[in-house]
Amino acid sequence: MSAATAAVRTALLSPPFTELSYSLPDYLPPEAFFVGQRVVVPLGKSRRAGVISAFERQAAGAESFTLKPLIWPLDREPLLSPAYLDLARTLAGRHADELGRILGSILPAGLRTPAPRLLFFTEDGTTNLVPADLARLPEDRLRALGDLWMAGRAEVRRPGAGPLDALLYSPASDPPWPVRPAAKARLAVLEFLLEKGSASRRTLLNALGKKAGATLTALTREGLVRAAPADPANLVDASGGPFRECLPAASDDDTCFILTQRQREIADELLCATGQGAQIRLLFGVTGSGKTALYLETARAVLASGRSVLLLAPEVALALKLHDTAEAALPPGLPPPDRRHLFHGYLGAASKERTFRLLAGDKSGRPRLLTGTRSALLLPLENIGLIVMDEEHDASFKQDEGFINYQAKEVAWYRANREGALLLLGSATPDLKSFYAARQGRIPLHTLTERFGAGLPEARLVPLSPGKDNSLLAPDSVAALNEVVRRGEQAVILLNRRGYAPVVYCRDCGKTLRCPQCDISLAYHKGREKLVCHYCGRSTVFPSPCPSCGNLHFLPLGEGTEKLEENLETLLPPGAGVLRLDRDSTRRPGRVEAILSAFARKEAAVLVGTQMLSKGHHFPDVTLAVIADADLGLNLPDYRAAERTFQLILQASGRSGRGGKSGQVLIQTRDPRHYCWDYVIRADYEGFFERELELRRRRLYPPFTRLALIRISHEAGLIEGAEAATALGRSMRQKAKDLGIIMLGPAPAPLPLLKGRVRRHCLLKGDDWQSFRLLYKFAVETAKGGALTLRLDLDPVNML
Repeated sequence: MSAATAAVRTALLSPPFTELSYSLPDYLPPEAFFVGQRVVVPLGKSRRAGVISAFERQAAGAESFTLKPLIWPLDREPLLSPAYLDLARTLAGRHADELGRILGSILPAGLRTPAPRLLFFTEDGTTNLVPADLARLPEDRLRALGDLWMAGRAEVRRPGAGPLDALLYSPASDPPWPVRPAAKARLAVLEFLLEKGSASRRTLLNALGKKAGATLTALTREGLVRAAPADPANLVDASGGPFRECLPAASDDDTCFILTQRQREIADELLCATGQGAQIRLLFGVTGSGKTALYLETARAVLASGRSVLLLAPEVALALKLHDTAEAALPPGLPPPDRRHLFHGYLGAASKERTFRLLAGDKSGRPRLLTGTRSALLLPLENIGLIVMDEEHDASFKQDEGFINYQAKEVAWYRANREGALLLLGSATPDLKSFYAARQGRIPLHTLTERFGAGLPEARLVPLSPGKDNSLLAPDSVAALNEVVRRGEQAVILLNRRGYAPVVYCRDCGKTLRCPQCDISLAYHKGREKLVCHYCGRSTVFPSPCPSCGNLHFLPLGEGTEKLEENLETLLPPGAGVLRLDRDSTRRPGRVEAILSAFARKEAAVLVGTQMLSKGHHFPDVTLAVIADADLGLNLPDYRAAERTFQLILQASGRSGRGGKSGQVLIQTRDPRHYCWDYVIRADYEGFFERELELRRRRLYPPFTRLALIRISHEAGLIEGAEAATALGRSMRQKAKDLGIIMLGPAPAPLPLLKGRVRRHCLLKGDDWQSFRLLYKFAVETAKGGALTLRLDLDPVNML
């Protein structure tokens, strides 16, 4: 690049996330800069990290203004390849958003900082600076530092890598803790660590103040808090994180795959597809039919051909299990251990950054095996030959929180298409849209109808009779559980509602205790002695005076997993043992693995849990699955409600009878006549598919239309916010009509108040995504500078 073109377009990685033009500094030559390189740039009186997205020539008339020079490069070579920038641009275009916001959302936190340490090595020693220091240096000094950079005698280091960040702290046990109620400082530290899972001392001090440091030290000394290295040397490999405890050892069923004739036929078809450019396949197999064996057989062949493989699971526990199964089943050198990686959201920041850098810097083309959750899909892995999405129907593959919304299946297909790879979707209960595409011939379908072992479990309904007793479990279910325990076998109980009680009722004033930020009932968590909002996280000590009448006469109503676990201790024979797997019991690092490992070792006869236990787990001695409250979710204001309920219950049912013993499934319901149950009992996915498809055809829902939500919100109590939303709706309706969009709303969202913001939804139906983007851009321009915040969600998964 010549000096005449010494200007660059830079995407900011923090608000306002826009792309701005900067000149190149005089103290560094143009060849020090590249597209895809991170840089520090000035913005007003602050400094921001950005990524160079393009080189620019100054346009005619540019003499009338002067570009500010960027400050310093943060990479010697481009961190992001052209292909990776294209991926980010595609996401930005799809979601009508800025490139900077996309990059700022998907890059690890350590790669977005504008204040790294700059080290320059001279004969006199080391000069340690931050970008802010450069503004105070004279020109000759800056040129000298530029010469050191170009000579390779300088480096960039992450900030904050000091004693305050060396250890991660977490509670040594779940609540209640042996701490006096009046010891508020201690409880605050323990609650903070429990909520975060683990945190560094720096993070804790920033949140709770400097005095929390002494409290943390005391709690650690007394054994109530434990510490572990924040960045052990093995974090880049498949260790799973600094606190990872061993999963159950992979069984012979997991690792010694001997394919059946049908599996071999499908494997041959998949292997043929891997050599035919970009392909997509749907593997539809009943639970326990050996889908994982086909994943790994295909992965083995692709790795042997010299191409990389990406294995994705919807949840961390499933990703860990899939990784361990692959570790045991694949030949040791295919690929070597240093080219096998595990990536998920629970890893530390330094580990995420190191893995990202490692993959971004690998230009060898040698194959790698990467296993993880949806975030692994956004790593700069190259030379991909196979992408597997296990449990492809799962809603966790849709990112609907944070700055951006993206559907992992769409990103996976984009990457497969760019790499000429095979995208293999697998499920016992495929997404209805995926199966419809297969039925239409757009996706080749492979089917496994036979289960290994004793066949599919026998399922039956158990009608619930409200009000007869305080237990959620019906007498038939209790009897079946006791019989399983008597035989020395195991059972799982699904209750997709955590906490002790979902509602707390004041006996004196008759009101339920509600979150003031969300207007939703607070859930009672007995172990924590807290009332918790499951939407914004707000918590209060319980019991505390009723905010309406000031009294302390409460009645917890309903039953969550915590209460069910407590009740089972009295319903089962002494010593039977009960474990609980939900978000509350697994907040501490390593607890997911520890609970699953203990259950696999038969330290407990019963495992109670939320949907975390419904998929992917293999326990040969489980012969009974109880769906404690099957109606949960069935009547939500969501067109997918029946589909999700069917998928969840059929997946949970599949945990029973996976060994050589026959299994049983008891489905407790208050509405035994609902059409969904007939198909669940027969495990008839295709029958359910046909029934649900017809309902959607009549009501014009996907796959017969495309759907989007424009979410509109404003601060609660802001009168002009409500007026602005009404006015915006009037403007949008005419624009939607011009674009051929069916627009419903704006109407109050099913959860109309969350986190102190009033929420409204515009539901859009149409034939193409671009028209939705145009309407969204029109709405953003119309509402600019006002009280409203707008977000676009294409193909929404969460309708609440």
